[in-house]
Amino acid sequence: MSQALTVFPAFFRVARKPVAVFGNGDEAYAKARLLLNTQARLIAFVDEPEPDYAAFLQARGIEQVNAPFAPEQVEGMTLVFAATGEALLDQAIVAAARAAKIPANAVDQPEWCDFITPALVNRAPVAVAIGTEGAGPVLAQMIRARIDQMLPPSLGALASLAAAYRHAVDRLLPRGSARRIYWRNFFSGPVADAVADGDLSAARRAATRLLKAPEAAEGRVWLVGAGPGAEDLLTLRAQRVMMEADVLVYDALVPQAIVDMGRRDAERLSVGKRKGCHSKSQAEINQLLVRLGREGKRVVRLKSGDPLVYGRAGEEMAALREAGIAYEVVPGITSALAAAADFELPLTLRGVASSLVFTTGHDLTGAVLPDWARLAVSGASVAVYMGRTVAASVAERLAEAGLPRETPVAVVENASRENRLLMHGTLADLPDLAYREDLSGPVMVIIGEAVAGANFDRSQPLSRARAGGEGERLLPADKKNERVRA
Repeated sequence: MSQALTVFPAFFRVARKPVAVFGNGDEAYAKARLLLNTQARLIAFVDEPEPDYAAFLQARGIEQVNAPFAPEQVEGMTLVFAATGEALLDQAIVAAARAAKIPANAVDQPEWCDFITPALVNRAPVAVAIGTEGAGPVLAQMIRARIDQMLPPSLGALASLAAAYRHAVDRLLPRGSARRIYWRNFFSGPVADAVADGDLSAARRAATRLLKAPEAAEGRVWLVGAGPGAEDLLTLRAQRVMMEADVLVYDALVPQAIVDMGRRDAERLSVGKRKGCHSKSQAEINQLLVRLGREGKRVVRLKSGDPLVYGRAGEEMAALREAGIAYEVVPGITSALAAAADFELPLTLRGVASSLVFTTGHDLTGAVLPDWARLAVSGASVAVYMGRTVAASVAERLAEAGLPRETPVAVVENASRENRLLMHGTLADLPDLAYREDLSGPVMVIIGEAVAGANFDRSQPLSRARAGGEGERLLPADKKNERVRA
């Protein structure tokens, strides 16, 4: 499913400008109430208004035009709302507005709407508008109710105070992190507390103190796990720090959709390292993080999966510690866990597997078998990262260590993503990965008796690769039982 909107969210300037609402009943009443959240000059075009609506217009002193619809009535309007409840009449009103080049909205007729009215949370001058492109007005109202509970009533007053200080901040503080630090402290410290208590004088004093003694910009680096690839597996903490960062430094395996979740004006630096294509060495990345930290930047270092699992975070943390740069690790979901979830595979299973090994296929290419090979033989589940190109060596060496060739194996390409590919077989089938020239994404291999407890309904046999069979890729989760030819 496309993530692109069919509408562009925007706010119309309507203060002291005429806005027309046509209709006599509940539809018009609802639009009039919504417009009273603004400073628009509301004009109600009615001929026989229902009693409740008539009383509302009278009580609020809203300008009325008591006459049946005529096309010339839309002339001079900034916006037009057709809310008569009669489809053909609403269409005629919209047609007249479009002829006069005036944006129009027809209630419950999306195809006749030049714009869509959102569910609104009003903390003027702060406004939160929720839209569903007409697909679910009730859903929009449910979201509005939740957001309304989240935002304090004092938020509007705090935003108004901020507007009064904006010119002074722009004049006295340099652009960049210094201003962001000021506003972060403004909206979350003593200023906000004083506004919440209704003491605007104390709030102004606190805001002025912040301006006279601004907090020095101190660099900070977050080593953030971007997860296995699905955007909705990113943690809430990761999303928060990405919105605070001045710079995003990201690896090649981090999807662009996740990089795009960072603050819109943050600098984005790709340091992608993939097999056969290294844009920067690890030493250069370490130096980059230190330099950005010394410049007072707030940096998010985005790593695929979890930063502490084959992410070389240890080298980056050592460089930051030596340079005296503050840092924090934000965990992410590592690919082995995502692959197991895709397969509904228990990595530990009572009476079968009580331990779990994370390793890379390259650990089994040397002359000496690693100590963990004995764990595999004794029943541990083994999650092999970056194992596709050395799959044959992995299978051979584990077999040499005594692991039966009929041991179950699960393989996932692009774990957690919509285009993930699931394959299953045995240790004897594992070398067939070498025949899968269509595999271009990250591959995770899970080996062990616990794999037998997986759900194989959505996977294909590994042995099909040698037989020349075509692969089958999973569609998004809501179509998980369907397949599309790879």
